[in-house]
Amino acid sequence: MKLENVLAGYVAGPRGKDGLALALLLRERVHGRLTVATVQPPVWSTPGPARADESAWRAYLDEQAAATLAQAREQAGDDAAYVTHVHRGSGRGLVELARKIGADIVVIGPAPGGGKGRVTMGSTADQLLHSSSVPVLLAPRGYGDDPPAAFDRLTYAYRRGPCCDAALKDAAETATSLGVPLRLVTLLISSGRRAKIEEEMLTRLRDQAVADLRAAARGHRPDAPGDIPLEIEVLEGRSVSQALRTTSWLPGEMIICASSATGPLRRVFLGDTSIKIVRASTCPVMILTRQH
Repeated sequence: MKLENVLAGYVAGPRGKDGLALALLLRERVHGRLTVATVQPPVWSTPGPARADESAWRAYLDEQAAATLAQAREQAGDDAAYVTHVHRGSGRGLVELARKIGADIVVIGPAPGGGKGRVTMGSTADQLLHSSSVPVLLAPRGYGDDPPAAFDRLTYAYRRGPCCDAALKDAAETATSLGVPLRLVTLLISSGRRAKIEEEMLTRLRDQAVADLRAAARGHRPDAPGDIPLEIEVLEGRSVSQALRTTSWLPGEMIICASSATGPLRRVFLGDTSIKIVRASTCPVMILTRQH
């Protein structure tokens, strides 16, 4: 999977700083190129007296876009391209721009609100995560305050099925590009009750999850010369959030999720579990496009 052409959606303020810090780290690790973009709304063309205000409104929007990109340049320097794109929706505008420039991935920061260290999804992320034709990478709040020097590990949320199996190849290629180990995890959500029949069912589910992870690992020959280190782990809890808290997360960790099988082909489309993973994650999350 190619990651050389990185598109970062930027807004003024800390949220833009978070996404851009992640985009810069990715660009550095893959030795790629970076385009920083701000999306501004179009100027309304209204007949009559309102047209007199059109030029003033256009000048205001242009001034705001220039100031936003100047702030981005302070962080990213001159080794990036800076673009203003016009669209009514910021997420849809980034989807359109990604196609135009041939981007391999779109990176954005969190939406307003949410706790520090959490990925918060707003309208921009929602539009991207239901229509992007390239993977989308989301930064948690505060990521730009103290970004890691490098990526440490890639954790792939695996569940046996055509979409996850197909996306595993992309996850392995991404780990190789970043030069980090790959960890396959399966989330096992339990009620927490201890009735005997439920314990027996949970034991079977655990055994099946481990078998699925081992089969997936064997399919990519982790022991072959030159292949990336690969780990497997089953995370169990009463909720996705609790399950994710049962394991350790490295400072330079990144989670990767496959798109839902119900989504359109070669588009990003979040399923229920992936949405919960994104909301519970304390590290960046990449959502792949659906391949099969």
